[in-house]
Amino acid sequence: MGKVFNTPKDAYTFYNQYAFLHGFGIRVHWSFKNKTTNEPYRKTYVCNKQGFKSLKGNSLCGVAKKRRRNLRTGCKAMLRISKGKDGQWFVDVFNDTHNHSLSTTPTKVMKHRSHGKIHRSMACKSLMVELGQSGLRPCQIKKAVNAMKTSYDVDVTSKQCADVLSEQRKQYKGKEFYGLIKHFQDKALVDSNQYFTVDLFEDGSPKNVFWADGRSREAYTKFGDVVVFDVTYMTNKFKMPFAPFVGVNHHGQSILFGGALLENEKEETFRWIFEHFLNCMFRKYPVAMITDQDKAMGNAIKKVFPNTRHRFCAWHIKKHELEHLRPLVARYSDFKEAYIQWVKSDTIEEFETNWEVIRGKYNIESNSWINDMYNQRIHWAKAFLKDVFFAGMTTSGRSESIHSFFDGFVNSKTMLNEFVLQYDKAVDSRRAAEEDEDFKTMNSSPILSSVHPIEAKAGHFYTRKMFEVFKKEWIKANCNLTHETLSKTTKEIKYRVGQLNIDKRHWRIVIFRFMDHVNVTCSCAKYETYGILCKHSLYVMKKRHVENLPDHYILPRWTLSVRYKVGNGNIGLEEMNCENGVSALTLWCVRSNCDKAIEQASDSPTEIEKFNNFVINFLEDQNIRKNPKALENVSQSPYKGISQVDMTPQLSVSVRDPIAPTNTKGRPKNATRIKSSLENVKKKRTCSYCQTPGHYATGCPKRKVDESVAEKQR
Repeated sequence: MGKVFNTPKDAYTFYNQYAFLHGFGIRVHWSFKNKTTNEPYRKTYVCNKQGFKSLKGNSLCGVAKKRRRNLRTGCKAMLRISKGKDGQWFVDVFNDTHNHSLSTTPTKVMKHRSHGKIHRSMACKSLMVELGQSGLRPCQIKKAVNAMKTSYDVDVTSKQCADVLSEQRKQYKGKEFYGLIKHFQDKALVDSNQYFTVDLFEDGSPKNVFWADGRSREAYTKFGDVVVFDVTYMTNKFKMPFAPFVGVNHHGQSILFGGALLENEKEETFRWIFEHFLNCMFRKYPVAMITDQDKAMGNAIKKVFPNTRHRFCAWHIKKHELEHLRPLVARYSDFKEAYIQWVKSDTIEEFETNWEVIRGKYNIESNSWINDMYNQRIHWAKAFLKDVFFAGMTTSGRSESIHSFFDGFVNSKTMLNEFVLQYDKAVDSRRAAEEDEDFKTMNSSPILSSVHPIEAKAGHFYTRKMFEVFKKEWIKANCNLTHETLSKTTKEIKYRVGQLNIDKRHWRIVIFRFMDHVNVTCSCAKYETYGILCKHSLYVMKKRHVENLPDHYILPRWTLSVRYKVGNGNIGLEEMNCENGVSALTLWCVRSNCDKAIEQASDSPTEIEKFNNFVINFLEDQNIRKNPKALENVSQSPYKGISQVDMTPQLSVSVRDPIAPTNTKGRPKNATRIKSSLENVKKKRTCSYCQTPGHYATGCPKRKVDESVAEKQR
């Protein structure tokens, strides 16, 4: 009684420490304020078991509410402080009588809410928010915080972590889309080559968003021959599908060319995204695109990328095989073997011949899945795709590996403004892995399996991972292959190459041509589709005493020459000029090199002046070239070479968050990887006992009859 404190907080801390030593918890009960000044003059702190739980509204329309267990016992223990005339606070009422048992051990005392205060400290809250912004879930944040706390602090719970994150996110409620746009505006200040576009509804809410940074655009100029596109991923509470454009770099790693958030999965939406992707990438068309079998996506690709080869994901096809071919496999014992032989046909003629056999022998109906796949054969059959480069990719697994990677950064509750931040972190992580592989390649030398110069040259030029791919083919070419000569002319020799323990029907045809340079082709088409010579071609080259690996068989995209170079990564113009004029890609490359030149010289006024004079002289030459008769007087200002952009006033548009979650093709409520439209086809029940559709074996009438007969016979 009479103890003095400077602030109510000091009094609370003192009483809470007292409660900890005696085995109970406390809470703030009343705070009395002056009606005139609204300043508090009295506060009461009570035992956390003070009073009784109110049971008002315990039932609604006769249905009892589910309530938590009652903790209150009507305990009278309390401490009251009042404010004196001198501004100090003193204890004027104290009751230390409890009507309940007290906690006897420190581990139990710490469970009281007033003592578990680590999660309410600013340091802990800041850590939770930072971990949450890194993409960790509350259960993961809990583990991290508990690993760093002292043994005297009570464990943090997932609920406490979720509450802290929820409180922090409230400040962005209704402003998520604004935060997304602000993020890209800020990035544009440091990345002048960033591309960002958004399609809005009339009310200002987003329909579609697409973006790509400068480094991704530069990577596309080197690795944009194959693009994987997949929309089966949910990233935010508005359930807008995330659609990454994925490629593969010189180490065989997945890289991101750009990302999009979509309104829906209709053809017009895909066309909008593809058009902006094409504009972003300087109207440079990919050689091939790999997607699932979505019809709307296929129609959009056909219109926007007319010359790009569209391939269906092999993983999705295999998944549907299990579902649709089961009745045929059960009915015909040899169907599976015939089907595999048809799918693996080496030539188009063989493919068509095997199809006629299957269709006639197994009574394939015109409306069946397998007939539909035959009609779309140019999008998946190996025989029709042997002339297309896919960089070793045949499935959208690249995209799905990106999805699994994003699972560590985002989840279905991620806000729009948070998602773009996590996207950047995920991209940075992928680029760090690429730079790590660059270093490992440059800082090591390959282990050769032979002393042949072909392997030595491959080890010198290829990156570490790509050389391992080549090395496997080289070892196989040296160990277990043989050949037979089919024909020989003055222009070429045709071999059949394969293993002795394999049927000759599966051997490959290799043609070695006598030309000014080494020219070898194989029916397996590994070089055409992967860019690495196959074991059959290497075997023939070694047999023909080729002493060196020809340069035209080493694709630059698999070497270190295309790695990203910080600071001095000047982009060349080789093979970038368009026959009809200067292409957008060429202009971008020149602009990028000029930006890098300015950045390199920015620390020296002399160098900047030298560069500016060079540009002025160049502009004068262009004036003479374009208008030789009437030369314009060029100002002698030191800044006369720097162009000014006309900032035309534009109509201001207010932006807002989406009103409701996006409706998509069967996207589950709590999922990251979602199913395509074909995967969402409802499965028909098929009985494993009688093979009849419409029921399962547990309710099979034939099985019940058979079991009844068998029981009587016993």
